[in-house]
Amino acid sequence: MKDAYRNGAIGALMDEYERAAAELRRLIERIPEDDFVRVVDSKTTDEDCRSVQTIISHVVRAAYGYADYIREQFSMTSTRPQPKLLSREESFEQFDASLKYTVQTLEGKWEMSSDEISATVIKTRWGAVYDVEGLLEHAVMHILRHRRQIDKFAWRGLITLAPQANTSEPLG
Repeated sequence: MKDAYRNGAIGALMDEYERAAAELRRLIERIPEDDFVRVVDSKTTDEDCRSVQTIISHVVRAAYGYADYIREQFSMTSTRPQPKLLSREESFEQFDASLKYTVQTLEGKWEMSSDEISATVIKTRWGAVYDVEGLLEHAVMHILRHRRQIDKFAWRGLITLAPQANTSEPLG
């Protein structure tokens, strides 16, 4: 259970980013190792969407990338690791590390004013332009979309999921 919520708009988005990441992690934990690495969509043209492994590697790379876009706005140096296809254990480690990296990027900026948020203009390599709030919203949705994609793999019988542990704890 979460000890406290962060203050401010940026703090709220980081809390939701961590919540989305926790949901995805719980889903991945239920996938057997064989299914984690199995190519389940050999017809896709998107190399990042062939297996749960490639999806998670992509999600981790993207998380670091989003943080680096923000770091650039605040004149902070990128210290992200080199991208690679991650094993199951590495995916958990790097997913957690990418969130910590984002928290470090945003430390002290949780309560940015609307004017400060609007002043951060982030031009992405895919052509979209965001402020820091919009980029964080995109980051949250990115995780949720890929969680849904993996859910659909299970729903279509392409991967199996271990039974969900009974828990009454809130997601946060």
